[in-house]
Formats: sequence, C-alpha cells, structure tokens
Amino acid sequence: MLVTGASRGIGAAIARAAGAAGYRVGVNYLRSAAAAEAVVADIRAAGGEAVPLQADVGDPAQVERLFAELDSRLGRIDVLVNNAGILASFRVDALDHAQVAAVFRANVFSIFHCAGEAVRRMSTAHGGAGGVIVNLSSVAARLGGLAGGAAYAASKGAIDTFTLALAKEVGREGIRVAALRPGLIETEIHDVHGGLERMRTMAREAVPMGRSGTAEEVAQAALWLASAAASYVHGAVIDVAGGR
Repeated sequence: MLVTGASRGIGAAIARAAGAAGYRVGVNYLRSAAAAEAVVADIRAAGGEAVPLQADVGDPAQVERLFAELDSRLGRIDVLVNNAGILASFRVDALDHAQVAAVFRANVFSIFHCAGEAVRRMSTAHGGAGGVIVNLSSVAARLGGLAGGAAYAASKGAIDTFTLALAKEVGREGIRVAALRPGLIETEIHDVHGGLERMRTMAREAVPMGRSGTAEEVAQAALWLASAAASYVHGAVIDVAGGR
C-alpha cells in the first residue's frame, strides 16, 4: 500500500493501520522526514514492513520517481491511498491566484498523477493483477466548507467527481475505486481554522453525534475499503463524519 501525505494526521493513521493489517507500506511525505521516519518506526516496531518515500505528489516527474522507488523497494502495489492535501482559508475576493493553484495542485492534480501511475501498474489492461484506489475527500465537498474555504471545498468536490469517473474507466480492469469524506477530524490540519479546541467546539454544536472524530476512525474505514470485505463497493463516496 502506498499512502500519500502519510507523515502525520489521517495519512499516518492509515499507514500504521495498514502495517498492522499486514501491508507493506510506502509512507510518502513532502518535507516532514522526521515525522515520516517515526511512522515507519512505529510500523516496524509492531512487526510490519514500511519505507519512507519522499516526493511532491503535485509534481508528475516526482510521482513517476516515487512509484519507481516503490516498485524497487516494496514490489507490486495493491492499494493506493490518495491522502495528500492542504487546507487553506481565504475569501474569494481576497485571494491571489497562486493560493488557488497551490490548493488544486496539492489536492487534485496529485490524485491524477498518482492514480495514473497506479492504474498503469494495477490494470489488467496493462498486465496488472488489479488493485484498489482510495481517495480522501471531505464533507466540505457537499457542505461548502468553513468560512474562507471555497478553494478547499471546490478541490474536494473535484475529488468526488474524479472518483466516480475513474471508477467507470477502470472497473472492468480489476481496479476498485472509492473515496472517503471525513468530517471534523482531530488533526493539526485544522490549525488554519483556529486549532483543535475551536474544531471540537464546532463538532459539539454541529455534529449529530456531538463530537469530533479521530484519524484512527478514518483509517479503519480506509482499510475496510481496501479489503475484500468491500469487494462490491465501487464508485462510492462514503462519509466518515458523525452524521454531519
């Protein structure tokens, strides 16, 4: 399994859960080498196999290198989890174009680049043995996000649509494709919107379950989607949001 953006937050939780489930795990990171090494160390300490893989997944040349390194170090890819992404907060009437480009590069273009490399390896049309692609979206895709979150919400809406489109393209080639839409999950990504305490307060007020979620809860949903237990789940976008 390759997990992009796996040095912290939801990605790190998915990587650790994958290692515990017996996957050999590629832990992708951009800048946080020490954090990625810590995730790898946790997986190895629990008896699993993992390697850190540095790459900017918004750059197609680096993605090509990433997958080549994954091939050589861990062998055939069975599951790709497209988790890498960034949060941003700015009003549409106050943005600069570089901000919007950065959000879509990290959140959307990265998924196109990584899915393309994965399909070339997984698809039976390319001689592969099949596989699973799980994309990380957000409930912002259907709720519009928080104030200042138009670019982030729009990027996650693109992921939902891409998931459905890719499912139609490769469903007869041995590849299942699905997405998760996490809600208010306790990770440091919320620092841009005031931090964890503000997020927890919002969750108590807005989430029907009355609480925020954990990265580990999202990870368990991702591992289920990747497993044979979800063998007829394809083109689905599943909320992990406490009913919000």
